[in-house]
Parts: sequence; C-alpha cells; structure tokens
Amino acid sequence: MTEIGYTLSSEEHSPTDLVEHAKRAEEVGFDFLSISDHYHPWIDAQGNAPFAWTALGGVAEGTDDIDVGVGVTPPILRYHPALYAQMAATTAAMFDGRQFFAGVGTGENLNEHIYGDRWPEHEVRLEMLEEAVDVVRKLWTGERVSHHGKHYTVENARLYTLPDEQPPICVSAYGEHAAKSAAEIGDGFWSVGPQDVIETWEEHGGEGPRLCQLHACVAETEEEGISTAHEKWRNSGLPGELSAILPTPTHFEQATQMVSEEDIAEGSIMTGPDAQQHIDSIQEALDAGYDHVYIHQIGDDQEAVFDLYEEEVLPSFS
Repeated sequence: MTEIGYTLSSEEHSPTDLVEHAKRAEEVGFDFLSISDHYHPWIDAQGNAPFAWTALGGVAEGTDDIDVGVGVTPPILRYHPALYAQMAATTAAMFDGRQFFAGVGTGENLNEHIYGDRWPEHEVRLEMLEEAVDVVRKLWTGERVSHHGKHYTVENARLYTLPDEQPPICVSAYGEHAAKSAAEIGDGFWSVGPQDVIETWEEHGGEGPRLCQLHACVAETEEEGISTAHEKWRNSGLPGELSAILPTPTHFEQATQMVSEEDIAEGSIMTGPDAQQHIDSIQEALDAGYDHVYIHQIGDDQEAVFDLYEEEVLPSFS
C-alpha cells in the first residue's frame, strides 16, 4: 500500500511550529509524518534544532490518526541504547493505536560528538548499531535486562511503560555492508532519496516498511525555489562522506561554499510549482521498491507544499 508522508524538519522550525505543521499535514491528507532528530542544524541559516522527542509529545496530543516516525536516530553515542529504548517506547505508547516507526542509523558527527566522544569509522559505528538494536529489543520485552557487551553495559534495567506492540525498527543504510546489516537487524528500511542498496536489503531477507525521503522547495517560480534551497539546504550538495564527518555547522558553512545555485538546480531537490515533478518523483521511488515516500519542504513557506499536495499530488495516489 502506498503511503505519502510529510517531513517535520527540526533543523528549520521551532517545536511549536513543528506541532502546527503536523496538524496541517493531517488536515491536508498526508498518511504519515517523519521528524528529524538533530542536536545542530546543518548550517546556521536553518536556525533550529529542538529536541525532537519533546516535540513529538505535542504532535501526539495535537493530531488524531496520522502515523509518525523518527527519521533517523543513532542510538550509539548521543543516546545510550537503554535511553533510546525508553524514549521510543514512551513515544510509541503516546501514539496508541497508530503506527510509530523507530528509524535508526549510524548518524553524523555533527550531532554525535557533543560529549567529546571519539567519532568512530563507519564499520565501528555499524557494529555499535547492531549491538544497540539488540539492547533495545531486549528492553522492549519488559523484562529486567543486564547486558555486558563490547560497546554497551546495561545493569538491572526494566522498562515499565511500553506500547501494546513493539514499533518496527527501520534501519538506514547507504552501502552494501550496511544494507546487509539492516536486513539482519531491522524491521524495515529507511533512506533519503531512492537507494540502489534496497535491492541488497531485499536479497538478504529485508522485510517491512520501506521509507524514502524526497527534498523539495515548492515556490512560485523555479528560480525562487532554487534560491531558497541554496540558502537553506545547500548541505545536500556536499559529496561523499562529508555530511557524516564534519563536526559543526561552521564546518558545513565552510564546505558548502563550493555548492552553487547551479549545483542545486542540477541536483535532486525538486524546485518550483510543478506538481507533475512531484508525482513523477514519488512514482519513481515507488517503482524502486519503497512503499512510504515522504516530502521535505525546504524553507519557511510550508503552506506552499500543503496546498500543492492537497490540490494536485495526493489525489494522484488516492
């Protein structure tokens, strides 16, 4: 079944605005929400980084039926897996009767270095994630848990507040090895933009919801959309592993000096007022194997994407 969702961009909006955006998304007819979990924005122009899990309390109270996920949280450094297990369980319980997606990944140095921990290479972070997911699953049984592993220790911990059903743990993966691990430890797949490695995930037994985020800047003109996307989200133009290893918004400011408006225009961000571009991009993601596709509207004007989707895009997939 096709599900079309909306991004609550915590890097760009205050917590109260995120709650209001969630309400509007439900009114418009989106099927689900995904909130980003950041300690810092990518660049200063984005201007925000509230605690996503607190904002989700407001979303739970302010909406009625819409499903929700967090895309994605690394339960490896900033959050100990025992704490993540409690946060996610409590949040899922607050969305009683709705689907809550627990998105996890190996994270970015931008958010995870804040306690002064060394930023491990990806293979080590993937190993940490595998152990963390194991700890989370143990705690979600409601039993008393002690765990003495390579990366984490848990002593006599028990969660008393749990949802009726464990939420699916949807794992983000961008490489072959990570996709294999995601298939082994996860209950679903999460990505930004359609990723070819979803085929690897499937070949290794991956099952469950498949979530894919698309970036856009709906505006009156394509030029305006490109300009806003460049101002607010030019970090999307960084090549390779820079997004994972740069430690502060200042470093992203410096690195994104190499990203031009032309790069944004030629990249994957949808800009301008063309509904067909959105319909085609969503269909492309669906054809690639995703069943949950959600849109991130860059910039302050969220009503532009709400209007476009209510009037033209969502009816195309109903």
